[in-house]
Amino acid sequence: MAWCRDLQGEHAIHAQLTINGGPNATTAYIGWTPVPAQLRLVDGPPGGGAIDVTLRNVVTQTGGQVCFSTDRTPPFPTTLDLSLPADGTPVNLMIAGQFDKASRADGDAAIETVVAGTNQQLAVTRLMVCVRKDAMTLTNAERYRFLDAFATLNDRGMGTFSDFPSMHRDLGLDQAHGLSGFLPWHRAMLLDLERELQSIDRTVALPYWRFDAAAPSVFSAGFMGTPDANDFVRFEPGHPLESWVTDMGLGILRSANFLPANAPTNIRNESVTLDLDETANRYSPWRALMEIDPHGHAHTRFTGYLFDPATAAADPLFFLLHCNVDRLWAKWQWLKDRFDPTQPTSFSPLGSGALPIGHNLDDTLWPWNGETDNGRPPTAPGGAFPVSPITAAPGARPTLKAMIDYRGTLNAASWLGFDYDDVPFQ
Repeated sequence: MAWCRDLQGEHAIHAQLTINGGPNATTAYIGWTPVPAQLRLVDGPPGGGAIDVTLRNVVTQTGGQVCFSTDRTPPFPTTLDLSLPADGTPVNLMIAGQFDKASRADGDAAIETVVAGTNQQLAVTRLMVCVRKDAMTLTNAERYRFLDAFATLNDRGMGTFSDFPSMHRDLGLDQAHGLSGFLPWHRAMLLDLERELQSIDRTVALPYWRFDAAAPSVFSAGFMGTPDANDFVRFEPGHPLESWVTDMGLGILRSANFLPANAPTNIRNESVTLDLDETANRYSPWRALMEIDPHGHAHTRFTGYLFDPATAAADPLFFLLHCNVDRLWAKWQWLKDRFDPTQPTSFSPLGSGALPIGHNLDDTLWPWNGETDNGRPPTAPGGAFPVSPITAAPGARPTLKAMIDYRGTLNAASWLGFDYDDVPFQ
């Protein structure tokens, strides 16, 4: 907040902007999806009328940039004029990150509230435009924050990361693969992990590995590591993951059948993937095709943990690979307008009972539902779905349906709290 004089110079006033319900220290994190905010005067002029204000970016050349609206309907301008009641009644608005202008650091985006037509400053509110990015584009600082949070979650094998490999093996594989639940289940798993990482460092968003493009910095000793003569991954000294431990033991077994300077071969590229089933753009055939290629082919470009579904999630690279799978689904949804879970083109089968449990629209997702019988695996690691300070979705026991309208395109309450750097909201 900043202080100034009112128009008569008699009284010190300021404004307060609250994002995602506040407090901003934990909620001022946004993506491309518009989120609710409230602006009000604090210590407004006694007996005065409303004050007209303008919201704008403090700096427009660097850092994250934001845009505004009074509802969730595009376009979203980079300034907004509002009239604030003197009695402090809050005015509702929407805030979003400007597409392709994401943050690099916490608080590098800033919104200035000024008296309209002047530079009289009523407030400066810092926030972060935090989206999931191509791992190749991360700065050194972004990469280190992600790796450090991941290492903390693992805690040399004693942390809660151990729940994630346990989800992705044995009978749990049937919940996650081969049928309609494949994409929603993995979207939930990624979001669970991301929220756990954000509980350690709120500036972290999951990066993705574009497996149809060369990614030399990803397959380096400073990031995801390089294999030694025995195919165990080695990192540079002091790397956060050098003490990585799972129930597979110390370290990561992985070797690629492609050179780091090249893209993997025999994997469908993005443009071809997005046009699978192009005549009808239906979820079920598109999912079935992409689950095999590019998803399955990306896994089998490696020996070691990633090659086997039962061990794949013991390798941190698994989550970058699947983040790209989810990004492809998100981009397909955006291009084809497939957000409505009541339509079979967005998801099928509708209702419940048409497929084995875990793959129907209204089924709850294991293991977050805690169910260990009636067709579910005998254990449910990890507990309920983690909460978020910025959205109530998807709840403690999410359904497959809750994963589809992930940015609240049709229902704002469905917003799951993440965006991808190359998938705009509009």
